[in-house]
Amino acid sequence: MIYLDNHATTPVDPQVVATMLPFFTEHFGNAASRNHAFGWAAEQAVETARQQVGALIGASPKEIVFTSGATESINLALKGVADMYGDKGRHMITVNTEHKATLDTAMVLAGNGMEVTVLGVDRFGSIDLDELAAAIRPDTVLVSIMHGNNEIGTVHDVTAIGALCKAKGVLFHVDAAQTAGKLPVDVNAMGIDLLSISAHKLYGPKGVGALFVRRKAPRVRLSSQMHGGGQERGMRAGTLNVPAIVGLGAACAISQAHLQSESARLTALRDRLFAGLNERIVGVTLNGHPTARLPGNLNISLEAVEGESLMLSLKAIAVSSGSACTSATLEPSHVLTAIGLSPEAAHTSIRFGIGRFNTEADIDTAIQVVSEQVGRLRQCAVALA
Repeated sequence: MIYLDNHATTPVDPQVVATMLPFFTEHFGNAASRNHAFGWAAEQAVETARQQVGALIGASPKEIVFTSGATESINLALKGVADMYGDKGRHMITVNTEHKATLDTAMVLAGNGMEVTVLGVDRFGSIDLDELAAAIRPDTVLVSIMHGNNEIGTVHDVTAIGALCKAKGVLFHVDAAQTAGKLPVDVNAMGIDLLSISAHKLYGPKGVGALFVRRKAPRVRLSSQMHGGGQERGMRAGTLNVPAIVGLGAACAISQAHLQSESARLTALRDRLFAGLNERIVGVTLNGHPTARLPGNLNISLEAVEGESLMLSLKAIAVSSGSACTSATLEPSHVLTAIGLSPEAAHTSIRFGIGRFNTEADIDTAIQVVSEQVGRLRQCAVALA
């Protein structure tokens, strides 16, 4: 099998696994146990990971809160702000191409009295900054916009958005699950107040993530959504998952060390894949922004080919027809319909997610197999017509 679904999840880097293993057996202490060496070792490992995560995004270690993943981080950010800043305002802004973790949370808040403005995007999946500026009101407390889209790969200009939010005195949350460790992220330069990441999107383990919470200029305060032991400065109670947190830290350190070279390599592989498919297949359309996109993302529509049928025919290649979180539904992708595709056109899409362990040989095999299967499916469609 050739794995080309790295937006859904990534394999854990062997170096990350090696770093984690001692914390299952040798250093198994509870990081909250302050009375003996087992607890001290666990606490030190957690603090090292906190430094590694902070370094990747330009944050202080004290601004990192560990969670179970980006979905929990997003929930904590949005619900925590809504609860804490309710006296200031009851309005937030997001975008219709966000991950369901953001959109569904926003809808829950809307049901609890928060007014939510959902902005549209253009045909490339980009927002209009003037439209965002016009949507910000005196009672707006939060703008939540993802950095890079998990389906079509479009990267938003979060620096410009952050500057706008700062000028308006509005908190800015960024879902960086797809960009942390793959594109440069600097929470201070970009004017970000809250930022969510997930370890399993950057070659770390599943079930762990982090939320950046700004401590000054401004100091962001959140209402906890989980209560109990007071861990993570009272923002996220529960015994810390030390092995996973160690893995997240190691994954961040590795990604930071190789970010530029890996980004360039993945971009080259993506372009090789798109060029090869275009050369062999008629009717290929790129979905998302042609240049402002994730390095390893290629989302295409194939004329007269049903995406699910193609995906199932690629027995030796793992790809996706949409987000992993919504792939169980037969509804067309909300992201693809948001950029103007008809439900029929949306159903012809395939998402390739190229990652750290893919090679040129993988790409060349994918080009050959996909083009052969597209030809076969089109011939079958003609025969049945």
